[in-house]
Amino acid sequence: MARPKKDIESLKAIRVNVRMTVNEYLIVSGNAAALGMGIPDYIRKKVTGRPLPRTKVTPEDRRLFVELSRIGNNINQLTKKSHLGIHAPKNLYSHLRELQHLLQELKSKIVNK
Repeated sequence: MARPKKDIESLKAIRVNVRMTVNEYLIVSGNAAALGMGIPDYIRKKVTGRPLPRTKVTPEDRRLFVELSRIGNNINQLTKKSHLGIHAPKNLYSHLRELQHLLQELKSKIVNK
């Protein structure tokens, strides 16, 4: 059984050749690589105004981000207990707030590399 034919609107039948300088090409290829896309797909999305994917995150940074999220969840649980007055030693709340702030900074630095 053959593959069904595509609609005429979804066929990429028209080719457009674009000349650019070496510097322009390096910028375009660098931007495409940073997003984990091919150059044609990057140009097509950029020109048509469709949203580009977020910055590609390396597997190592992804694991770090997941681990930081887990730590953040533990901190949130401890914060909740401190609000309820369960096992609330002095200064626990301020230390938890400081840790939560540091985790948010680390996460934003990973995402915005």
